[in-house]
Amino acid sequence: MLGIIEVFTRRLVLILALGLNCTPAFAAESQLDGRALGAIWVLPFAGMLLSIALMPLLLPVFWHRHYGKVSAFWALAFLLPATFLFGVPSTGHELLHVLALEYIPFLILIGALYCVTGHIYIRGNLHGSPGLNTGLLALGTGLASIMGTTGAAMLLIRPLIRANDDRRYNVHVIIFFIFLVANIGGSLTPLGDPPLFLGFLQGVSFSWTLSHLLAPMLLTSVILLAIFFALDFHLYRKEGRRRPDPTPDSKVSIEGARNLLLIPAILVVVLASGSFKLGEIHVLSLTLEVQNILRDLLLLLIAYVSFTTTPHGTRLANGFNFEPVIEVAKLFAAIFITIVPVIAMLKAGRDGALASVIALVTTPEGQPINSMYFWLTGGLSSFLDNAPTYLVFFNAAGGDAQQLMGPLASTLTAISAGAVFMGANSYIGNAPNFLVKSIAESRGITMPSFFGYMLWSGCLLLPIFAVLTVIFFR
Repeated sequence: MLGIIEVFTRRLVLILALGLNCTPAFAAESQLDGRALGAIWVLPFAGMLLSIALMPLLLPVFWHRHYGKVSAFWALAFLLPATFLFGVPSTGHELLHVLALEYIPFLILIGALYCVTGHIYIRGNLHGSPGLNTGLLALGTGLASIMGTTGAAMLLIRPLIRANDDRRYNVHVIIFFIFLVANIGGSLTPLGDPPLFLGFLQGVSFSWTLSHLLAPMLLTSVILLAIFFALDFHLYRKEGRRRPDPTPDSKVSIEGARNLLLIPAILVVVLASGSFKLGEIHVLSLTLEVQNILRDLLLLLIAYVSFTTTPHGTRLANGFNFEPVIEVAKLFAAIFITIVPVIAMLKAGRDGALASVIALVTTPEGQPINSMYFWLTGGLSSFLDNAPTYLVFFNAAGGDAQQLMGPLASTLTAISAGAVFMGANSYIGNAPNFLVKSIAESRGITMPSFFGYMLWSGCLLLPIFAVLTVIFFR
């Protein structure tokens, strides 16, 4: 079995290398030296993230049609100058490394979770009382760490909307759903939110997030659920449920229930890849771990089983298609490529062009300032994508997973909580936010504008985050 995997992997990586016109002479010393890079190398990464943040708002039609071209432009804005200045071997090594060891595993996990949860459809109608709504939000918050924020959000948002389609006041239900299910609930495992899976790929153990983020996640969730119940109870009594429920009563049932068994299968596969060492395969300059190769192949198999065994009607009922995964693939390809020089400069520390960033989160004696890590990671995650933001500050804190899980555990906790929790601060902080907003609007719910939503998050979330800072991140 190991021999088959090794042959398959060598051929795959060799094809990638030939496609890049790279030679097998890659060596570790050909990697980019962050001390030799100027701040101008940040521009492709910044341009990519700003494009994601602003173009869907300012140029929605153009972005929808051409986001792939925009991504390619920013990727080439790094690759072409780097190839010219540093040569094909060095640039090719970085590209091959980031694709094979980070981007492809990341995309496979996202795709597997999306495929499995997208084939589960909850049919029937509930009635949105404060108790039921709070229960559904609590359920989704718990599920988010098991099936991912995107999976939990896509599974529950439609039943939640149907349950509240007779409510005069229902916008707040969707807003709290974004807070809890699409963001904060995904903080306990690497499956929950993309930043944590990137940390897992960097060497953070699977159980570390559960043990260190459980307390801040529970405190934040309990406060938000209590506020929601009080608000929903007040509005429920105020509206008096005068209108009849337009959705006919029907028995609640689950279509594609067999996919529920595939979710723990994904959990077991990812957990096993971080728990067992099955050896290494050396291909060109890459060191590929056998258990990680098996993980990715098994995740692809799980997605294939889900797709081929679920009736087509279930997919139609859920509005399932692969466009969201294609969008993630194109956008994150550019993000992973353009972040290469940024990480190299951060690893250079005070000798690199991003020394000012290091100074903001570090005392003159070199000690991390956890509160600054929490707020800076969270602030950028509010408006940029939280996955690359996590990587930036992970590397700003040294990038050594063993150190960050040990002596610097409080720093990694601050980075992780900032990236996951504060993705809820705006519609563009995390991918599920916009998906939930779009689904709600398609069902006739008038959602707040970009800044209207931020008024909600600012009033409700920022005070809670201030409390977290005092308790956990001083």
